[in-house]
Amino acid sequence: MRCYSNLQWHLDEVFVKIYGVQHYLWRAVDHEGEVLESYVTKFRDRAAAFKFLKKAMKQYGQPEVIVTDKLCSYGAAMKVIGNVARLETGRWRNNRAENSHLPFRRRESAMHRFRRMRSLQKFVSVHASVVNRFDLPPETSLVLM
Repeated sequence: MRCYSNLQWHLDEVFVKIYGVQHYLWRAVDHEGEVLESYVTKFRDRAAAFKFLKKAMKQYGQPEVIVTDKLCSYGAAMKVIGNVARLETGRWRNNRAENSHLPFRRRESAMHRFRRMRSLQKFVSVHASVVNRFDLPPETSLVLM
């Protein structure tokens, strides 16, 4: 595994339905587009954001900058942690995290959705490591053509 990336993180959440019930997949992506952490919850509130941030920071350390969309849960969780100065929000600043959801969505539709929260969490963690390992950077794929 590569060394820890603490320069800039992009955080985002995705809506995932399991048997018609909406769940939330929280993801942290570094500045190079690699998925650092994924976490599935039933709620989209401050407690879920705090738990996700605490889990990610425990494994990877504190980043210099955290870029998010304008969800208030991130700001509230950052106040609890004490990192409000490192938080940056913006409408189009979080495209790195939004684009990291595309391979997950393609695979999700091929699998005909998920049936349990535990299987979703296992799949997301394995899928992220596989995509990080085998996904080629854009400049490398031009050389291969």
